[in-house]
Amino acid sequence: MANDNERIHVSKTDARAGSTPGVTRYVLAVSLTAVIIVMAYILLS
Repeated sequence: MANDNERIHVSKTDARAGSTPGVTRYVLAVSLTAVIIVMAYILLS
């Protein structure tokens, strides 16, 4: 067991045990665009 003076440094990729491709921002952008289009259609019809 490590005490407070001994810190373990681990990279973000090693800590997550994988990579983060960043797909979430694309899903958010597409869904936000879809919601805006649907709401505009509802309001204008």
